[in-house]
Amino acid sequence: MQAYRASLLRFDSAGQPVHDEDGLVVVGPDANGRQRVQDAGTYAAVAARHPQVPVTHWPGRIIAPGFVDMHIHYPQTDIIGAPADGLLPWLENYTFPAETRFADPVHAAEVAEVFLDELMRNGVTTSLTFATSHPQSVDAFFEAAQRRRLRMMTGKVLQDRHSPDGVRDKAEQSLIDSEQLIRKWHNVDRLGYAITPRFAPTSTDAQLRGAGELAAKYPDTWIHSHVAENRDEVRWARELFPQARSYLDIYAGFGLMRERAVYAHCIHFDDDDRRLMRETGSAAAVSPTSNLFLGSGFFDFEGADRIGYRYGLASDVGGGTSFSPFTTMMAAYYAGREGQTKPGVSIPPSQLWWRHTAGAARALGLEGVIGNLQPGCEADFVVIDPKATPLIARKTALAANLEELLFALIVLGDDRLIERTVISQALAG
Repeated sequence: MQAYRASLLRFDSAGQPVHDEDGLVVVGPDANGRQRVQDAGTYAAVAARHPQVPVTHWPGRIIAPGFVDMHIHYPQTDIIGAPADGLLPWLENYTFPAETRFADPVHAAEVAEVFLDELMRNGVTTSLTFATSHPQSVDAFFEAAQRRRLRMMTGKVLQDRHSPDGVRDKAEQSLIDSEQLIRKWHNVDRLGYAITPRFAPTSTDAQLRGAGELAAKYPDTWIHSHVAENRDEVRWARELFPQARSYLDIYAGFGLMRERAVYAHCIHFDDDDRRLMRETGSAAAVSPTSNLFLGSGFFDFEGADRIGYRYGLASDVGGGTSFSPFTTMMAAYYAGREGQTKPGVSIPPSQLWWRHTAGAARALGLEGVIGNLQPGCEADFVVIDPKATPLIARKTALAANLEELLFALIVLGDDRLIERTVISQALAG
């Protein structure tokens, strides 16, 4: 058992922030030896309940849940900021050439280490992550994550058509490889497998049908793909699958929409698409820096909230431009203000934070497991220094309430705010 004292940020079951200016979080092993939050609240109340537990005090710091990134590509670490006219040219000119190198397990292992270092440095403790079409890219990622005791999800990308040599696979073998990887890695330690069609245009009917069969056979796996990101992509998908009502409906027709199905972007939706997301329990990974960078459009926060389907925030590196959750939250604020069909919505800072922590965990089907500091949650958290730079120190000192404090961190913050990342009592950064 170990206790940590600082200002404490967590969330209640309604997604509202709970802030203890002088807080204490107690962590310790569960029956299986996994470190979990045992108690959390004000220092006075919690310390009285655990008088024998040693306390590490971080005065002037904020303890907050580790961030959860709902959609990111580890093989695209080296192509952040690559210029392109839009999504499809960017894939052709940068993404696919970079991903061909992941046939080499040495290269895959090297990038996995760099990628996880960046996540930890930025306070991201869980991510739903794209690998490549090469099984060795999945092995490399899981091996690196397992050594660090991280809760991470990934899977072999499925793409058996409209893809260049070097990343294109074959439907039958891709499904055999996927099932072998599920049996090898899913639910091992803190790892989870994601069945991962790249996006509908790069898979044949046979591959998508097989992916749906795997999803039914292994219902606690994740499904991870892209949908409705770019108007040219939407037109292409509709041409390839004319029987589907919409781009999203393609996935429904192959049994690829259910709990733990996560679709990145979800920009060009109508209300029927939104209802389909809600009714199937699928979730959107909102990727605002990527959408802005590639000129794809704006996620409709008002539409998502009105219909009531799950969504959370994601960096989408390397289309996204930063590993930092603060950059992602700031971009989401911009998109909410500017990108609506109705007058823009001003998303409260605490809700932006929730969408990148406990809200993202809920969208992933991991509510009560990660993304929060309530009792029972796994003990992944960050220690934030609200005086990390002179300007941030000046601005946070002027904050009159929690919302002003969180917004100052979002607007001005980057990796310098993250003083420590704690993974089951292992310190990083």
